[in-house]
Amino acid sequence: MSQSIKEQLTKGVFFTAIAKYSNMVISLVVTAILSRILSPEEFGVVAIATVIIAFFGMFTEIGIAPAIIQNKTLTEDDLSSIFSFTVWSGLLLSLLFIACASPIANYYKSPILQPICYYLSINLFFSSCQIVPNGLLYKDKDFKFIAVRSFSVQLISGGLAIVSVFLGFGLYSLLINPILSSFLLFIISYLKKPVKFKWWFNTNSLKKIFAFSAYQFLFNLINYFSRNLDKLIIGRYLNMNTLGYYEKSYRLMMLPLQTITQVVSPVMHPIFSEFQNDYKKLSDSYLKVVKLLAYIGFPLSALLFFTSKELVLLIFGMQWTKSVLSFQILSLSVGFQVILSTSGSIFQAANSTKTLFFSGLFSTIINVFAIIIGVFYFRKIEAVAMGLLISFIINFFQSYCLIYYKVFKMDVIKFLRILVLPFLLSIGIWLILFFVNYFFNNLNMMLSLIIKSLITLIICVLFFHIFKIYDLKLFLNQIKRKL
Repeated sequence: MSQSIKEQLTKGVFFTAIAKYSNMVISLVVTAILSRILSPEEFGVVAIATVIIAFFGMFTEIGIAPAIIQNKTLTEDDLSSIFSFTVWSGLLLSLLFIACASPIANYYKSPILQPICYYLSINLFFSSCQIVPNGLLYKDKDFKFIAVRSFSVQLISGGLAIVSVFLGFGLYSLLINPILSSFLLFIISYLKKPVKFKWWFNTNSLKKIFAFSAYQFLFNLINYFSRNLDKLIIGRYLNMNTLGYYEKSYRLMMLPLQTITQVVSPVMHPIFSEFQNDYKKLSDSYLKVVKLLAYIGFPLSALLFFTSKELVLLIFGMQWTKSVLSFQILSLSVGFQVILSTSGSIFQAANSTKTLFFSGLFSTIINVFAIIIGVFYFRKIEAVAMGLLISFIINFFQSYCLIYYKVFKMDVIKFLRILVLPFLLSIGIWLILFFVNYFFNNLNMMLSLIIKSLITLIICVLFFHIFKIYDLKLFLNQIKRKL
């Protein structure tokens, strides 16, 4: 990795990490407060509406943002046409979503879903409008501005959500964050990267990005079902209460996952796209990222498994006990998912969105099969979680076999070797925490969480020192210089 690329990646990850971890704290505080006031059923209702609106949102995005980042030849007129297309398509799909509100409410036998869908259509429109300005910010690698923008919006939206629930808004308090966030993100992004709006747009501009964005859109479409079908089916064929418990366990599992991968992945594509014609350099650079993520993800997975009860009950409250076991099962997938979530950026950077689509198609088939068995045969959210755990592991290996054999034309063994030591480290942590959990089972939950976290940290530091994996002093000095 050349020094300039390394500096760009470090800078991008640094600013993105500050924003993401600040947002995580804000999100946890907001969720903890709302979870103690609102019921699991209310969270389940909003989860359904959010999943459905995400489906409509895919038809506005259609892979445009990654295509803008990847394509280095787009003119101002092209960008104007693409922006105008996203505005019109956002308006059209928002109206369509409003029209579908009543059938959605009837299907799930929940009348409150109808007005919720009306309000969330605002989120759909502004999310569509900000696609191009946001894509340009990432293309310019303006990670510092993106970080400040993200933190500010999350702070304002989260604060108003808390105020609204104490003012008696009830269920509607859950809508303030997504609606206000999409509006503020659009306004701020557009002021920074203004793009001319046209009443008519040039289809030739869309054709310039179509070859790349078409397969990206198809991947997003099947990935949507892969990631959301569980919630759609649980809400319809079990009940909203059960969905509320499952949604909390899944969201809590995704929180550390997202705070790691969403720090790295948004930075990777804009920077690694520079290597789209040099697969060896792309592979070598990516392996350094994989190594770091493996040393974070696998030990974290072990820690989450043994602190599942503490995390669920301390964050959400005692009424969420039924979420503990499914979260514990899902936590075992975190190590694999932390790495796997960055694979899309490599497919994109290598101009291989077609292969990304086929990888996603295989993943979706496995995930859907696991979800259907869990819901219709076992009829338990724990069975769904176990099925998804197995599915995530299978998809991890198929995805990287495709990247190395199909895209890079290299042996995947080099990639797998990187994972051996991190995996052994996580097994060691798992065994030690097992005994800690067995002999100190009656500890105060907060004290238990702190002790297990400190033990995990100490084991990792000793492991890094003994095997000379990372120079921790050098790392800390680099952080100080950044600050």
